[in-house]
Amino acid sequence: MSQQASEQTYQHYIGGEWTEGAGDETFESVNPANQESLGEFHRGVPEDVDAALSAAEEAEDEWADLSYIDRAEYLWDIYHELKDRTEELGEVIAKECGKEISEGKADVVEAAHMVEWAAGNARHPHGDVVPSEIPSKDAYMRRKPRGIIGCITPWNFPVAIPFWHMALALVEGNTVVWKPAEQTPWCGQIIAEMFEDVGVPEGVFNMVQGFGDAGNAIVEDERVDTVLFTGSSEVGHKIAGKVGGEPGKLAACEMGGKNGIVVTENADLDVAVHSAIMSSFKTTGQRCVSSERLIVHEDVYDEFKERYVDLAEDVSVGDPLDENTFMGPMVNEEQVEKFGKYNDLARQEGANVLVDREELDADELPEGHEDGYWVGPFVYEVDYDPDLRCIKEEVFGPHVALMSYSGDIEEAVDIHNDTPYGLAGAVISEDYRQINYFRDNAEIGLAYANLPCIGAEVQLPFGGVKKSGNGYPSAREAIEAVTERTAWTLNNSKDIQMAQGLSADIKTESDD
Repeated sequence: MSQQASEQTYQHYIGGEWTEGAGDETFESVNPANQESLGEFHRGVPEDVDAALSAAEEAEDEWADLSYIDRAEYLWDIYHELKDRTEELGEVIAKECGKEISEGKADVVEAAHMVEWAAGNARHPHGDVVPSEIPSKDAYMRRKPRGIIGCITPWNFPVAIPFWHMALALVEGNTVVWKPAEQTPWCGQIIAEMFEDVGVPEGVFNMVQGFGDAGNAIVEDERVDTVLFTGSSEVGHKIAGKVGGEPGKLAACEMGGKNGIVVTENADLDVAVHSAIMSSFKTTGQRCVSSERLIVHEDVYDEFKERYVDLAEDVSVGDPLDENTFMGPMVNEEQVEKFGKYNDLARQEGANVLVDREELDADELPEGHEDGYWVGPFVYEVDYDPDLRCIKEEVFGPHVALMSYSGDIEEAVDIHNDTPYGLAGAVISEDYRQINYFRDNAEIGLAYANLPCIGAEVQLPFGGVKKSGNGYPSAREAIEAVTERTAWTLNNSKDIQMAQGLSADIKTESDD
């Protein structure tokens, strides 16, 4: 697919072939910076998911029978294509989801790193040798693929996150049915073309474009052994609830967050302000790890606030393809409306607004992009109150609350933990005891010290606790979700000996 809008209507990839599918509806990919069409795509229906699952089921045994190394060879080819096309795909991401260009390129680099990790892992040791109580026994662990993995991925990391899910699932011997986010089907198209280009066997990888009904068909089908989901908490909880009631089926869901940064009285304020600005406004606040709460000690609060507000007033909002842009547009009108609703809620709950760039002036908009979904930072201060909704509910935008605290790190962590979410958090301090207290007591799955509360290297598990997730659909921890584990015990003796002192004697009536 070229980097210009096309008159072609793009198809699903099922069983090694491109197909229009069973539905008769199409949908557009729209550039959020100017609302220009980037392409038209067939909208998948449950019948298309059924066809994809049938293809995946048919390919299961042959794919699983290949060695790890042979399966990984296909991924190595994709790795090289990602490396060679980083500039091109970074631009596609910037156009389709609105991330500024350096973030678009980083998205592709992250995908390449994940593929590299998964493919390289094929040559690493697998399983564990476990000591047995009985000297003549060998005990060890083995893994085998679960079968068909259903992957449902979000728009804000449209290349990286699909490979979080799929690279490891495929190397471990599973087949895949994938639904990309409806906001970023162009990226999905390119990824599917990559799998076709490297010659992955028919049915091993399948892609169905579409909306929630297609995703739901993946979740509900009994042929799907594991669902890997990254996206909103609302959808993720429905998936976890549905799959949790089906014996033998798993769901690993990484969802949203109401992430916080604690800035202690011992913080280096240069580090604190820099980290907070990046955490709040990168990707226009549309990361699951974006920080919407800044919890700052009263001794440094005034200086931190002044410096943070000055930068928030001045961060560059503009064309994602411009290298001088810091924040691009929001992804669509729905997200803009949600952002505005929560800004109004903060005002209603007594917030003192410090920065209000919700509606940008005409001279702040990039030329020729007046129709884009443009917003700037919205920053306010509020006294901590456990009943405030504005500091409890995820906005997924550049909406940031500043709160001061007094006392010690325990007070700050109590405020930090007072949210139904538990994805990510950061502490800024030069006191290692404060850092360690945060490490040990913050209720989160991803923690940072003296760093922005964004990002994770691919070899680390990515996911949260509480309302933020029930699994880690990436890196090493995803192996648990896409494989079955078997504990083997092999007797090397002609005699039967049992552990725990259990008698192996077979007694008969003649022994009486």
